[in-house]
Amino acid sequence: MDIYGDIKKGEKGAWISIGAYLVLSSLKLAAGWLFASEALTADGLNNVTDIVASAAVLIGLRISRKPPDQDHPYGHLRAETIAALLASFIMGTVGLQVLIAAVRNLWKGEFTTPDLNAGWVALVAAGLMYGIYLYNIRLARRIHNQALLAAAQDNRSDALVSIGAAIGIFGTRLGLPWLDGVAAIAVGCIILKTAWDIFISATHTLTDGFDVQQLMSLRTTVEKTKGVKAIKDIRARIHGSTVLVDVVIVVNPSISLVESHEICDTIERRMKRKHDIETVHVHVEPDDSTAQ
Repeated sequence: MDIYGDIKKGEKGAWISIGAYLVLSSLKLAAGWLFASEALTADGLNNVTDIVASAAVLIGLRISRKPPDQDHPYGHLRAETIAALLASFIMGTVGLQVLIAAVRNLWKGEFTTPDLNAGWVALVAAGLMYGIYLYNIRLARRIHNQALLAAAQDNRSDALVSIGAAIGIFGTRLGLPWLDGVAAIAVGCIILKTAWDIFISATHTLTDGFDVQQLMSLRTTVEKTKGVKAIKDIRARIHGSTVLVDVVIVVNPSISLVESHEICDTIERRMKRKHDIETVHVHVEPDDSTAQ
């Protein structure tokens, strides 16, 4: 797996998101003002901050491509996760602003009836953004890139936001003038939910959290390796787009150093083949139960 080559591919997805947000935010803000739609304006403001969030992801990806140095022997790959965390803060701030403004307007009874064209703009934007989401989510899963995964989740959130805005706009034409404001509230809630999900995932990774089921799967692979009598300890953590594994195995004390080394090599090959994990540190200990 070419980690740094994959990160470069991830940058392409970030650039696509930035380009799309530049176009869509301009279109939505102009249409929201022209067609008097609070929901579409809120959606456009959301996209403006998405530009900043995507730029943060792009910067994080650029930093993560830096090779290991004296201060960072494991490299700079965690910059990806930090970028995802920053993106969650930006999205959360915007979500709160949109939600507060929408609730305030509804409380004051300030209703508007947008032009139907605003709804069509929102639907077209939703379709375009969902297409970008599909591209980025597939790429993020293929290269195991957390920052791009966060960007893809934001893309999906934006598509849902635009659909909600369209529903609110069309609803006002059915004699429900307050529905545009309600749609703006829904926009804020969706943004906040997406920001929270990204925040939880990023903080879990930065605190060395790891999925229990995945760890059990790694343990099973090691246990089934020929020559391994038992596992004393196994740990794993996510480092950017890679997984680092540390395992302590127990082997027959009568085997040679060369044989022990071959067992370690076999474990590394199996972890690469079955789990696409390249960085595995194996510590070997003799089986005390066989001592005389």
